[in-house]
Amino acid sequence: MSKKNKENDWKDRLGVVFSTSDDYNFDYDSENEEATLPPNAQCLYVRLEKKGRGGKQVTIIEEFVGTEEDLKTLGKLLKTKCGVGGTSKDGEIVLQGDFRKKIGEILRKEGYKVKGV
Repeated sequence: MSKKNKENDWKDRLGVVFSTSDDYNFDYDSENEEATLPPNAQCLYVRLEKKGRGGKQVTIIEEFVGTEEDLKTLGKLLKTKCGVGGTSKDGEIVLQGDFRKKIGEILRKEGYKVKGV
């Protein structure tokens, strides 16, 4: 009995039909994350959104260029400074409440260019 190959999981290769080779390893499409641009080279858009959120307001920071780890680090900084909850994923940070002015000031102090405030 052979050991299960964790790197060759069938769920990750649903698009492959069949292979007859015993030592075949599926080549995953490696998503190359973009390198994080320095803060002075980024222009972040800050906006307020209410639609589809049950009447609640959220502040959205968009157009971040960089790795997910750096996005989460920036999101954590903003959540801590504003004292609110939120999430960071897919190149945007979502914070609960209307903090456009405060976020604009924080981002400018960190060296980012900010629009929409």
